[in-house]
Amino acid sequence: MRLFADSFWRAIAYCLHPRVIGLSFLPLAVVVAMALVLGYFFWAPAVDGVFRWIETSSMLSAIGEWLGTMGMGGLRTVIAPLVVIALATPAIVVVSLFVVAVFMTPAVVSLVADRRFPHLEKRRGASLATSVLWSLGSTLLALVALIVTMPLWLVPPLILLLPPLIWGWLTYRVMAFDAMAEHASREERRTVFRRHRLPLLAIGVVTGLLGAAPSVVWVSGVLFAAAFVILVPVAIWIYTLVFAFSSLWFGHYCLAALEQLRAESAPPGPVALPDAPRS
Repeated sequence: MRLFADSFWRAIAYCLHPRVIGLSFLPLAVVVAMALVLGYFFWAPAVDGVFRWIETSSMLSAIGEWLGTMGMGGLRTVIAPLVVIALATPAIVVVSLFVVAVFMTPAVVSLVADRRFPHLEKRRGASLATSVLWSLGSTLLALVALIVTMPLWLVPPLILLLPPLIWGWLTYRVMAFDAMAEHASREERRTVFRRHRLPLLAIGVVTGLLGAAPSVVWVSGVLFAAAFVILVPVAIWIYTLVFAFSSLWFGHYCLAALEQLRAESAPPGPVALPDAPRS
């Protein structure tokens, strides 16, 4: 429990590090760049295509006529751009968060290792290909678990327990593996996973629940179209901070656990013999 709480507070403190704050703005830069490029090449054709689809749809056409009778006919020209934004934004966000995941986790773990564990030997128990395969395999297992347990979600208590547990398991499997990929050997990683499975799962569940918080901001951006441009970037930034906090928490916990494991297996130092009495 001490290691759990200690790594939690250290993760919060490291979130204020300039390097972490700088990395948290990376997805915003990616989103802006992608939006500008895609907007330059595809904005006009996409809006035109959506507008024609709205005109040919009987239901949407009826809604447009109703808006005209209510004196809000000008909203018809706004609907098409909003539809394009609503469809494009999730794809852009997923890509940006993927970029952050690729660049942020190694950078954050490296920050923790350099500042707190510079003496910890890097035994490189997992390559990049192994890490990718591990993440893909864990994700597939989590998706299968979600699909299999969906009928149980109809039971009120279980819908509040099963999804957080599954996502928490996925989070701890992926992030704990990445946190130790550089420093731990294969056997050391397995030992840490076996000894600390419950605390690591708890960290995964907590950070998974924290990841649901930005969804409130995201939904607000969808409901309040006027604030869409402001609220969606805020949601992306919060997602990134949660991701950084998760990486820091797992990094501090796993590397400290690895340090303890090596200290246990280290051979004892030579015992100093008492000086012989002088004659």
